[in-house]
Amino acid sequence: MDTIGYLDAVARHDTARAYKQRLLSALDVWRRHTVVDVGCGPGADLVDLAATGAEWVIGIDADPEMVAAARARTEEYPAVDVHRADAAALPLADAMVDRARLDRVLHRVDSPAAVFAELRRVLRPDGIAVVAQPDWDTITVDPGDVRVGRAVRDFLCDQVVPGATVGRRVARLAERAGFEVDLHVTAPVIRDFAAADEILGLRRNAERAVRGGGLAPDVARRWLHELGTAPFLATFLLFTAVLRPRGGTR
Repeated sequence: MDTIGYLDAVARHDTARAYKQRLLSALDVWRRHTVVDVGCGPGADLVDLAATGAEWVIGIDADPEMVAAARARTEEYPAVDVHRADAAALPLADAMVDRARLDRVLHRVDSPAAVFAELRRVLRPDGIAVVAQPDWDTITVDPGDVRVGRAVRDFLCDQVVPGATVGRRVARLAERAGFEVDLHVTAPVIRDFAAADEILGLRRNAERAVRGGGLAPDVARRWLHELGTAPFLATFLLFTAVLRPRGGTR
């Protein structure tokens, strides 16, 4: 599955829809607002933001393929504008944004601290930003050999997602950037193996671990077979935060 297909598939799951709705509610978008979605991907959330009646919705992504997909998806929405830019160098003036969101972006950037600083720069004193960031080092599955699950998770964190643990640092990084932080930590539970495989890439990452020499092929096969044939559970920690500029008005 390509990246756009993966992001669209994840967005359709109940787990994703639930936290995305919480983020949208926390943003409290008004009709006069300018809203930016930093790391907008293929633009599915831009459509939801436009539906709020915001005056201007800006999508930002560094990937040209994502920008093209987001522009195509939102071409019928005149209030939506999509730009290619780095999350740490937003093409926005100081204090021009009323609302901002970052959804599963921080593990893909070189400097999460720089992203928070840039977010603080563009947000108005009475603005609100929302952040959602999984901590991939907390993925837990049952059944299956715990040692194999740990090996797959370690390979994912060490070789595939260098920023895998940034979720647990969201509050600290945001506070250092000058935000007041209302942090919530949830542990979404997925009871269907196929859904968990789609969201968490269990097969894909086990295969990566095998190719990388971190796991024997027969061990990986047994582990995946057990996950797929017995009553199943997967969970992880999801850090969501509502940010307001420190010293700003409400």
